[in-house]
Amino acid sequence: MNRRHLFRLLTAASLAAIVSVTASAQDKPLKVGVTAGPHAQVLEAVKKVAERDGLKVQIIEFSDYVQPNAALAAGDLDLNSYQHLPYLEAQIKDRGYKFVNVAFTVTFPIGIYSKKVKSLKDLKEGASFGIPNDPTNGGRVLLLLQDQGLLKLKPDAGLKATPLDVTDNPKKFKFVELDAAQLPRSLDDLDVSAINTNFAISAGLNPSKDAIAIENANGPYANIIAVREQDKDKPWVTQFVKAYRSDEVKKFIDATFQGSVIAAW
Repeated sequence: MNRRHLFRLLTAASLAAIVSVTASAQDKPLKVGVTAGPHAQVLEAVKKVAERDGLKVQIIEFSDYVQPNAALAAGDLDLNSYQHLPYLEAQIKDRGYKFVNVAFTVTFPIGIYSKKVKSLKDLKEGASFGIPNDPTNGGRVLLLLQDQGLLKLKPDAGLKATPLDVTDNPKKFKFVELDAAQLPRSLDDLDVSAINTNFAISAGLNPSKDAIAIENANGPYANIIAVREQDKDKPWVTQFVKAYRSDEVKKFIDATFQGSVIAAW
């Protein structure tokens, strides 16, 4: 066997090995963590686009905001898509996660709901007010109430304002801090509750019709896709982001949620 023929055989074998490894990698589905409800619905649309382009996707649903990041850190997920950037930044600071934001996805304006009053102006003095117990989502509710003229916060409170930052509370609202997923069920017991749109929709609430007040959609709370730092330049990240931010997915969001969920691209 001459050298040229041997070189061709070795080259062919090497190419076959590369193709085999690539095929094997594509056969393994990309594990994506989401919270149940609208995020999962959007991911079903993303999955169709991604798989049509050759990227297999496995959607893994969670019922709270804590576990998707813990699962990503543990390597049980390849990426997650459920949180806004201020929440991710707080999690990185508090828990030391080595995550990065690779794309903005959708905005879920937070709404205020009640079974007892039709307007915030109807709330009586001392009304019980449910808010999310994580600083970023609790803070956005307090900022919304400040925008509505119902309270005042310390000037430097920022996006992570807490009830301790309230300097003027004319109606003496009694804030009850609960896990965000529990807030829809609190409506039977509290006078009013602020509920993230994904949990509101899952509970059968329509933000555009049922909320007695709602956050401006053009705020800083666009949701993001998070991956581990070491994965941010992987080809599948680019491929997944392209599928998510496709015209097909945007049309799905607009048609399905009618303004309750807004594409952030």
